[in-house]
Amino acid sequence: MTTGEAMSGLRRANRLAWAGEGGANSFLFTQYKYLAAFTAIFAVVIFLFLGSVHRFSTDSRPCKYTRGRTCKPALANATFSAIAFLLGAATSVVSGYLGMRIATYANARTTLEARRGIGAAFATAFRSGAVMGFLLASLGLLVLYATIKVFGLYYGDDWEGLYGSVTGYGLGGSSMALFGRVGGGIYTKAADVGADLVGKVERNIPEDDPRNPAVIADNVGDNVGDIAGMGSDLFGSYAESTCAALFVASISSFGADHDFAAVAYPLLISAAGLLVCLVTTLLATDLFMVKTVRGVAPALKLQPIISTVLMTVAALVVSFAALPANFTMFDFGAVKQVKNWHLFFCVAIGLWTGLAIGFTTEYFTSNAYSPVRDVADSCKTGAATNVIFGLALGYKSVIVPVFAIAVSIYVGFTLASIYGIAVAALGMLSTVATGLAIDAYGPISDNAGGIAEMAGMSRRIRQRTDALDAAGNTTAAIGKGFAIGSAALVSLALFGAFVSRAGVADVNVLNPKVFVGLLVGAMLPYWFSAMTMRSMGSAALKMVEEVRRQFAAIPGLMEGRAAPDYARCVRISTDASLREMMPPGALVLLAPLLAGTFFGVRTLAGLLAGALVSGVQIAISASNSGGAWDNAKKYIEMFTQAGASDHAKSLGPKGSDAHKAAVIGDTIAVPQHPDQAHGRRVPRVRAILRRPWRPDIQVDRG
Repeated sequence: MTTGEAMSGLRRANRLAWAGEGGANSFLFTQYKYLAAFTAIFAVVIFLFLGSVHRFSTDSRPCKYTRGRTCKPALANATFSAIAFLLGAATSVVSGYLGMRIATYANARTTLEARRGIGAAFATAFRSGAVMGFLLASLGLLVLYATIKVFGLYYGDDWEGLYGSVTGYGLGGSSMALFGRVGGGIYTKAADVGADLVGKVERNIPEDDPRNPAVIADNVGDNVGDIAGMGSDLFGSYAESTCAALFVASISSFGADHDFAAVAYPLLISAAGLLVCLVTTLLATDLFMVKTVRGVAPALKLQPIISTVLMTVAALVVSFAALPANFTMFDFGAVKQVKNWHLFFCVAIGLWTGLAIGFTTEYFTSNAYSPVRDVADSCKTGAATNVIFGLALGYKSVIVPVFAIAVSIYVGFTLASIYGIAVAALGMLSTVATGLAIDAYGPISDNAGGIAEMAGMSRRIRQRTDALDAAGNTTAAIGKGFAIGSAALVSLALFGAFVSRAGVADVNVLNPKVFVGLLVGAMLPYWFSAMTMRSMGSAALKMVEEVRRQFAAIPGLMEGRAAPDYARCVRISTDASLREMMPPGALVLLAPLLAGTFFGVRTLAGLLAGALVSGVQIAISASNSGGAWDNAKKYIEMFTQAGASDHAKSLGPKGSDAHKAAVIGDTIAVPQHPDQAHGRRVPRVRAILRRPWRPDIQVDRG
């Protein structure tokens, strides 16, 4: 490649990165406008519900759990809970947005660093993911600590009311995560389906070919779904688990004795996790740098192992330094005697359960192992058998994670009641910076490869970005399994905090109200999934029709002599995701409110328990089926790569019937408003994407 060609490739890479950032900014800013209105309304709902419990009383009252103490008025608790909700929502939004900005900057830089070698490109991609991970964890910890200290100026000795109001912080974070994950998921899947079905299957062109009208929307979707959405999702789990642990601790002997170091034990565990993840990251990027393609995957896989080992040691130190040797915890009306080493084991079981779930998920979704290769083999006989094998794999992959979660729940509850479960969830999330770094690395590497393809850069650079993407696609499964497992423990911890605060001694399934709630709750994840899948299907249908229309209507598009209308595809995904994200979110948030208001607290307890049990199964099976279909497709695409196995070569090259069946299976992997609603941002993005086609933007076939 000549110097002039290299400079032309750099300019094209920067322009494409700018277009991707503009599209992501347009979507997120428009999404946040709608979420701002929702947040304000729901904050008022929280205020009305909590305040009405004691008729908006302004008089102090005896504390429910800390006998002999006086708690603040109901009006104050309702006000501070609503404020905490707004703070949690704002922190989640900031975490997702900044994560997206980091990723969009890193995409092009990773592509450019690939000119220097695989080690430089890996370091750029991984450091970018690590920046996002540390940003999320540290920002959540800082804002939560500041909220506690500021609220404490008013609450004083009323720690029960203080930490009860702080639980609104976790609810705000998880609410924004819900909409971010749903909206981003609909966006990215609609673009992915349009790009794959028409581009790969019908037109037989590469995945990131610049002739494909949906290619920019696909790259933007990776940023808003896998980066911003995943960041908000993990922040929601992190905030909820911390708030649940803080509240349960505040109504124990920690709160009665006003032992701040003991109550702040969850915060100390998270702070120790930041230091551990920093050391772990330095091992991969500075001390033992990646130098060859073969070193990429081992470097990524070592990250969760090293962080888990180091965090186990750190948890031991924190447990003995911050906690008294013996203390009592609230145990559904009884008092449970707990020792400091009990909580250490709770943290440790959460840590190692997360690692076990992550590597089990990797086994079922990596093309290095037999399950995904079996799915790839099934593509020989068409898409139908591919779908059947993929669904079966997803169902089978639930077994080990569920047993691992069950063991951690049993150990945590036996040692420290519901607080033990909350601490186990927090232990699993204590290495969230490393987990998110690995997860964000995948989309960054994927988009780096897309930019290299669209910019027409040399085959040598694309081979390096493909190697990064292949490793990230495998290890990303660890992050997804980690997120689902932590969400299960967090949900149970929150359920325990709810029944403790509501005064429910037990949840008896023989009670008809409880059983009805259990059935309806188990149905809700299916209802939610149906709504999101239908929304994605509707958006994907419009995307496929638009991509087909452009290939048929724009002369010279297939020959590379004309530019596709990228902006129109971006707008289809944006409008669909913004329009369709509200009903599923409303279902999740309103169902508990309606159940508790009209049918009582026991029906609500059954509803939450049913949704928890059913949701974990669906989440694990759907996620692993999707990962298996995706990697089966990539395994078949290894046909032309150097070093591909004989088995991969036997399945045929890109464009074969087996490859087309794999692409169709991959499209099944699932989890508006007029132009004027976008304000001034959509015209800016459209101007970027509709710049005149230049002759140097040709696909490099060399």
